[in-house]
Amino acid sequence: MSLVDSHCHLDFPELADDLPGILEHMRAQDVSHALCVCVTLEDFPKVKALADEHANLFASVGTHPDYEHLVVTEDALVRLAADPRVVAIGETGLDYYRLQGDLEWQRERFRTHIRAAREARKPLIIHTRAAAADTIRIMQEERAEEVGGVMHCFTESWETAAAALALGFHVSFSGIVTFKNASALREVARRVPLDRLLVETDSPYLAPVPHRGKTNRPGWVRHVAEEVAKLRGATLDEIAQATTYNFFRLFKA
Repeated sequence: MSLVDSHCHLDFPELADDLPGILEHMRAQDVSHALCVCVTLEDFPKVKALADEHANLFASVGTHPDYEHLVVTEDALVRLAADPRVVAIGETGLDYYRLQGDLEWQRERFRTHIRAAREARKPLIIHTRAAAADTIRIMQEERAEEVGGVMHCFTESWETAAAALALGFHVSFSGIVTFKNASALREVARRVPLDRLLVETDSPYLAPVPHRGKTNRPGWVRHVAEEVAKLRGATLDEIAQATTYNFFRLFKA
């Protein structure tokens, strides 16, 4: 059995300062690979260096929707995504929870990422929070289904999940699925088809129960997989096998 953490931030200082320990913990928990996700182009060299230095780590390229005053061009994304260690575009998307006011810049940047992904022929890593309707609408308008991808750290309704699935996307669950107040999300985790399911940590954030409140780490994706297995009446081995296969099929890693 081996698991893959489909979304983490090993370049963040909470984890980068103990990378040997993080990688050893992954091995001890049977987590064979992890995708290190870029949140700004300024930080991309650090993310790519991790993938270059460790065969079991992969990189993405993109700019998180929280960062307003950053210039992101389609050409830059396509150029950086050409590296074989870069397996995805993102994370990108919409977040209306943290930011207020006119967010048209956020929607335009999301469109830029989708267009770059179509040009680069690499899947998307999509973040959506309090913006489900606009996220799905823009995915449809920009033909995101041509490359597919993943709705990462999913927290939305089954209707949003179904709309993303209809576009060929995967749905990834984080430690939130283990939280006591996540009953609606657990129902979504029961319903997502097994061949579209991924698990992640989003570390250093969102540590799963029984480690909630601590600095998260990729090895703890095992707890996410265990919870999903329990919800679906499956074994951990079955969830590990499916999500690992799904990861490598989607990201061609």
